[in-house]
Amino acid sequence: MAEPRARVRQKGQVFSSDDLGSLLVAFGDHPPPLPSTITALDEILTDFIIETCHYAALSASYSRRQKIKADDFKFVLRRDEVLLGRVQEQLWRERKLKEDRKMVDTNEDIKVMAAGQLDEETEAGGAKKTKRGRKKKAEDGEGREAKRRKSG
Repeated sequence: MAEPRARVRQKGQVFSSDDLGSLLVAFGDHPPPLPSTITALDEILTDFIIETCHYAALSASYSRRQKIKADDFKFVLRRDEVLLGRVQEQLWRERKLKEDRKMVDTNEDIKVMAAGQLDEETEAGGAKKTKRGRKKKAEDGEGREAKRRKSG
């Protein structure tokens, strides 16, 4: 497939030799891997990533979109069950981490709010403070909305 925007390819390795060597050892190559093997793997990985991104861009253009979404990559990898499963697993993990972060953030907010309410109650002698200062500013004409109303 021709590239949508032909760019000059970077000469030399794109990935670090240590990472590629570790990858080869993980898949059963005996250490230390040969430099020619690392170079060949680097070229194969680089070509695969570029071609996959171009096919995903083509898929997005068929959908009349400028931006590439994760669904475009899923569509490109639909025939390779192993890669598609890996992509779906990574997306699921990312979604789960986001949900977990939200839960931690809301729990911390609740704790902070509870601690803040206790402080306010002790300062005000048991009564909660209200946020009337903002309303007064808007009523007095110092708020942004009041300024817009005056000018408009």
